[in-house]
Amino acid sequence: MLQPVRTKYRKAHKGRIHGKAVRAAKINYGSFALKAMAPERIIGKQIEAARVALTRHMKRQGRVWTRIFPNIPVSKKPVEVRMGKGKGAPEYWACRVKPGRILFEIDGVSEAIAKEALYKASAKLPIKTKFIKRFV
Repeated sequence: MLQPVRTKYRKAHKGRIHGKAVRAAKINYGSFALKAMAPERIIGKQIEAARVALTRHMKRQGRVWTRIFPNIPVSKKPVEVRMGKGKGAPEYWACRVKPGRILFEIDGVSEAIAKEALYKASAKLPIKTKFIKRFV
């Protein structure tokens, strides 16, 4: 599971995701990429599931770059606990994704394989995404 080794604070505010992505908005490494079209929090399990689906379809050919990392702790109170008594313990790690952010990049495979692999990866994510390719 993806999670940071250490963080400055144990718990974080929920926050809101405003605006469009400025960081990681262009393809840097590969030839094909999956771009987020909506703001959302993506959890570590979803990132890992998408990566596994991607590499399985590519039959471990080519190269995959993951451009997002879950660095925000999401806390949750236990089931059937009354209101109050403080904030719950960190349950999982998430990444705030703005629209326009590149999620995955791949290289070393044909466009048809890349398109299908990224489509399968997008099925594991909770947001609408778009397949894009690098223009030289």
